[in-house]
Amino acid sequence: MITQPAIRPSFRAAACLLCQWRSFSLSYRRLADKAPGPAPESASVAESSAPANAPTAINNGTGNAGVAESPLAHAPRSYGKKLKEFTPTPLARPIGMNSPPSAGENTGIDRRSLKERHADFVNYEKHLQRREYLKSKISRPYFRDWGNLQFHEGKTFLAPPRLFRADLSLYFPNLHGRTLAKTPSAKAADTTPLLEGRASVVSIFSGMWAENQARSFTSPEVNPALHELVGSSSGRAQLVQVNVEEDFFKAWLVRLFSGSIRRRIGKENWDKYFLVRRGITDEIRESIGLLNSKVGYVYVVDHQCRIRWAGSGPAEPGEREGLVKGLQRILSEMDKEGVGEHFVRRIVAKKQAEK
Repeated sequence: MITQPAIRPSFRAAACLLCQWRSFSLSYRRLADKAPGPAPESASVAESSAPANAPTAINNGTGNAGVAESPLAHAPRSYGKKLKEFTPTPLARPIGMNSPPSAGENTGIDRRSLKERHADFVNYEKHLQRREYLKSKISRPYFRDWGNLQFHEGKTFLAPPRLFRADLSLYFPNLHGRTLAKTPSAKAADTTPLLEGRASVVSIFSGMWAENQARSFTSPEVNPALHELVGSSSGRAQLVQVNVEEDFFKAWLVRLFSGSIRRRIGKENWDKYFLVRRGITDEIRESIGLLNSKVGYVYVVDHQCRIRWAGSGPAEPGEREGLVKGLQRILSEMDKEGVGEHFVRRIVAKKQAEK
């Protein structure tokens, strides 16, 4: 006869095995796959010093990862610590990307093959990176950008008193979207071919509030000298508008009312009005100072796609004058360098020869 004390130990062993089976998870890394030895000290220090809700790998345009080294380190953002007071200051250093832009970059389209997607799916390191990225997105307050408008109507920085030096300036990224032109190529257009070889004033905004802020720099009513300069440049200077609408419904509304936008900006500017939905990453936003999605930004980009001047929020009288003087100086630099209609062709031929 089997007694109750004899059954109890075997039942406990079965229960322990059952608990062990339930605790088994495929999301943990296998012991054999772990690299031998302790983790590098630098990596642990970087992770501990980074904010819990800030992106872990952001290039600020100076070659160093992180927000702390950026000339906009103390500007309000949609993530991180909420600021109670903020006063914008002039840009002390150039902003932009380290590498020259190329057409076809930052499209926001995943072009990986099924094999590459499977390899990334089972890669534990990329799984951790993706998890940290999603955590930073989820932890961002939804109304933080609206709350930051209390600081000088959202002005992130003041325009520099003069142009950044050409040899020290950084690059404006390629943005991919569709234009208002009624051509087949307008459905998938890049900003880089349009900016190369010309002096450009690029306005970036999202929504009517931000567009009005950008227009405070560039509209003919408040800055007629800018339009006189662009009109007398024989096509070497141009005004480019980039409407960033990452929400599908808002982008659909913009396309629905594209006819009224065409009538307002004129046929000669249809190919200079971009509607961008994807591809503007956190790295790009940090690099060019696009820190508030509800604020309008204006950039002066030279013929080599370098950011030479930048403004944000509502314009001040001195900033409008600086915008016109900066554009005039870039046009004079183009004259000295002999930049003409064949400049873009030379740049393309040079890039192909380097490859």
